[in-house]
Amino acid sequence: MPSDLPPRLLRSFVAVAEELHFTRAAARLFVAQQALSRDVRALEREVRAVLFVRSTRRVALTPEGERLLPYARRVLAAHDELAAAFVRGDAAGVRPLAVDVAAPVSTGQRVLDAAREAAPDVEFVARYYSGLTGAAADLLAGRLDVAFGRVAGLPREVLSGVEHRLVRLERVAVVLPAAHHLAGLPEVPLAALAGETLYAGAGNPGTVEWTDYARALFAGRGIELAAPFPKIEGEREFARVVRGRGWSVLATEVFIGIEDMVLRPLTDPVPLSPVSMVWRRGLHHAGLSALLGAADALAEAGHWRERPPETWLPQEDEPLPRARRV
Repeated sequence: MPSDLPPRLLRSFVAVAEELHFTRAAARLFVAQQALSRDVRALEREVRAVLFVRSTRRVALTPEGERLLPYARRVLAAHDELAAAFVRGDAAGVRPLAVDVAAPVSTGQRVLDAAREAAPDVEFVARYYSGLTGAAADLLAGRLDVAFGRVAGLPREVLSGVEHRLVRLERVAVVLPAAHHLAGLPEVPLAALAGETLYAGAGNPGTVEWTDYARALFAGRGIELAAPFPKIEGEREFARVVRGRGWSVLATEVFIGIEDMVLRPLTDPVPLSPVSMVWRRGLHHAGLSALLGAADALAEAGHWRERPPETWLPQEDEPLPRARRV
């Protein structure tokens, strides 16, 4: 392994490894696809290994590529931290970093807690907006630095102004009234929800990406999306409205507890919800490096990015690597 790999080559490799698509990776880095391909080939020459299997239909990491990926991420995080340390003024980490973690019970909150522990001198200010579509507008306007959510649901013009990294594939679940006839099951097959109506944020302009996910999941399965309802602010009010209307709710395994309701994972197939960390393009801040480091450490320890067999994702979220069968 050479001792002086240019960070540009590693950034190109990581972008392709996370997108598994050269065109999307090139757009993410604002470079031409030919230039990105040259960088990947140059890195493969430097490390003397083939990092990707390429075909006309798909791109996949080789075992050597999978082995390199966590090291490349750590090197880039250290490089970004070094750069941030020498940026003058607020951008160097003097000002607090504004982070939207969506909810107090969330993957984003766990990443933030770990980053605070790893970087106690950095001031992180948490926000709980619950919806990446709404948070993205504040990211682009500079009112927010980092958010978490499903990036595939964001408009192209928003994606061009942010960077993102997959943190976790959360298992999707349904929240049912305790008296519901399916509440006694440990897991609920999707087919059993045919004829049911589920709330998935319709009517909330800040959570459009989640409502779109629900539409894709419900399509062809006979599951109805609850009619639009005004945005519900706060966990307490959400629980009151949901219980009062007798709703079942599409959620993920990382969700608040609601009295007199139960959370049951969905199965046959198992739907997954990709949660990415998203930040404003060009942001330099010591807190950003701490968050990225914490996200990678948690994902590696908890196998958060692994995709088991027999799982489902919307077409917009494909392709993502599947874990090998054992």
